[in-house]
Amino acid sequence: MSVTRKTLIAGNWKMNGSAAMAESLVGDVLTGMPDQDGLQLLVLPPFPYLAQVILQCQSHSLMVGAQDLSAEANGAFTGDVSASMLLDCGASHVLVGHSERRELHSEDDQQVAAKFKAALDAGLIPILCVGETLEQRDSGLAEAVIHRQLDAVLEMVSIQGFASAIIAYEPVWAIGTGKTARPDQAQEIHALIRSRLEAQDATIAGSIQILYGGSMKPQNAAELLACEDIDGGLIGGAALQAQDFLAIAAAA
Repeated sequence: MSVTRKTLIAGNWKMNGSAAMAESLVGDVLTGMPDQDGLQLLVLPPFPYLAQVILQCQSHSLMVGAQDLSAEANGAFTGDVSASMLLDCGASHVLVGHSERRELHSEDDQQVAAKFKAALDAGLIPILCVGETLEQRDSGLAEAVIHRQLDAVLEMVSIQGFASAIIAYEPVWAIGTGKTARPDQAQEIHALIRSRLEAQDATIAGSIQILYGGSMKPQNAAELLACEDIDGGLIGGAALQAQDFLAIAAAA
């Protein structure tokens, strides 16, 4: 059974934008935010604009998180950013295991699990991304891939680690391709994820938010968000346009 509150994350800033763009986009979202009873909104700006956006969102209910973190707590890891640094800046959430990190930076399931644990240990809320490629789906491996990605984290932090986390299902084949999983396809995987957790703790499985992260936009948001086990969205390209992000929020 899906939780009643919805969460929408503007997560597709990636390596885009500028300080002026961040200020404008966040300002427009703050101005147009709907009544948030039962709705949680979160933005994930690039690292250079994180402190700026956090300051801009003070005294507002729009939360701010980061796109990635190091699995290490501190040390000689030039260029990396630790969980404690993100927390010190005022971030509340952090993305872990995004498909681009897995593919372009060769992060395996164990590295993703280590980052998940680092976030939890510091007091951040990890947003764990899981999902299959088109080749894996066409080969009938979608279920096995999702289970493998979840199990790596379960082995490292146990089911209790998911009591303070969010999961985002991002079918890799529907990211930036113009394709979108049909509501029944998305619901099937969301139910699969919840069932995998339910086998270990029904309470945690019933309360965790599982978001859909594959080309959600104003035109399909209402239909996707109406699915029983879809608790919100990790918004892609629509997140770069405040009016589109707000239209999805209105649908939620």
